[in-house]
Amino acid sequence: MLGGRLDTVGAGMALAVLAAFGFSFKSIFVKLAYPYGVDPITLLALRMAFALPVFLWVGWVASRGMPALSRRDWAGIVAMGLAGYYAASVLDFIGLQYISAGLERLILFTYPTLTLIFAMVLTGRLATRREAGALLLCYLGIGAAFWHDLEFAPERASVWLGGALVFGSALCYAVYLTGSVSLIARLGTARFAALATLVSTAAVFGHFFATLPAAALIQPAPVYGYALAMGLLCTALPVFAQSAALRRLGSARVALVSMLGPLATIGFAAWLLDEPLSLAQVAGAGLVIAGIALVGRR
Repeated sequence: MLGGRLDTVGAGMALAVLAAFGFSFKSIFVKLAYPYGVDPITLLALRMAFALPVFLWVGWVASRGMPALSRRDWAGIVAMGLAGYYAASVLDFIGLQYISAGLERLILFTYPTLTLIFAMVLTGRLATRREAGALLLCYLGIGAAFWHDLEFAPERASVWLGGALVFGSALCYAVYLTGSVSLIARLGTARFAALATLVSTAAVFGHFFATLPAAALIQPAPVYGYALAMGLLCTALPVFAQSAALRRLGSARVALVSMLGPLATIGFAAWLLDEPLSLAQVAGAGLVIAGIALVGRR
């Protein structure tokens, strides 16, 4: 029995690491694709198109034998799909034009603190000392990483713009997490995630065809390769790997492993994108991770 338990924990850890690295590589692939001249909305549409078959299949499997959705359920799915995977992704992809992949990942990684702030606003309670300390650490870390980008950027205004866009993305994702709790309880994780992703995919396609010609989908071969990698390796695979890890390890351990993500992004950005690495950025990453750990501590 002990051996089976260890096998389960080992598999859970491997899945959690796989999910962390999958999510962390998204901004790397976006940055690698931009030099070929692709715009953010086209790249996002290609990413969602490659992920679409996976989520169609998961949605169909998860919905078999389940009760039909009510209007309230559909309204919630549409709202969360638009806030989470559509608005958050659009703001994130546009913001990545202006800031480094490392700073983008650190800003996005603050979404647990935003979720905490939303919870405090909704319940009308004040932050505890531990929560206030966690918030302070996180945003001091963002400030240090932000200073790193300002120091190396040719135009500081672009860093402010990109940081604001990515912070807006983190806000949208925090809204998604806050609003999806009751829906997940009623519908189940796989069914809700698949349906919300399908809604966001339809919104991305609508955005693309409303603003760009269909000819914009004709891109150099490397752009299709990066979009495919984002759709499968950075979207579908980590989503399901994380869900499987949560079943084996629980949320506390998975959250701990997920802290590898920002460090992986910073390391791979320095290696693959030749992004400068400084003490301020490393210190900022450490502060953000410490703050998130403090937020998630039981």
